[in-house]
Amino acid sequence: MVNSIRGTPAQKSNEGIILLSGAFEWDIAMPSNDISDLPEGVECRILTWLYHREDQMRLFGFLDETRRNTFLELIKVEGIGPKAALKIMGGISQSEFEHALESEDVGRLEEVPGLGKKTAQKMLLALRGKLVSAAAAAVDSPYMELVQALTDMGYDKRAVQDALAYCEKNLPSGMHEAEREKLLFKNTIVYLSGPQ
Repeated sequence: MVNSIRGTPAQKSNEGIILLSGAFEWDIAMPSNDISDLPEGVECRILTWLYHREDQMRLFGFLDETRRNTFLELIKVEGIGPKAALKIMGGISQSEFEHALESEDVGRLEEVPGLGKKTAQKMLLALRGKLVSAAAAAVDSPYMELVQALTDMGYDKRAVQDALAYCEKNLPSGMHEAEREKLLFKNTIVYLSGPQ
């Protein structure tokens, strides 16, 4: 898979860019707000994802890992394909999107172009607690990797953060950092799995 491409945007449209990289011109589909955030005439790094089916191949691009992860989570939702995911991402900022999911604000999600009530509700159920941006995780918890690991296992982000904070208070003092994290991980899983 092509993880990323470095190059200079040679052309922009509402649906993507032509990225000039060496002797190649890459046609990359992107969310409209990512396109507008690209600097003019400056070399940049575009993170990519290749969509491949029998009848077509399409390269999708994103400005950072958070945006690409959002796209990959969106296309897992029933009824949302790659084109629809780009349209959704282009209709709302990343922080607004994450906030709407965390606060279960279906009304805000319905305002996004291309999203009806049913799809917004499906998306909320499928994605709430799963979109953890690296910046948000770093601010919310000193154990960013533990938060990510536990949310990847299917636990809700907010519940994970609360459980980590609770379990951290009950750890014995004087432990080596690696032992401390291992025990915290184990205790947090036990806490999340038991009756609250």
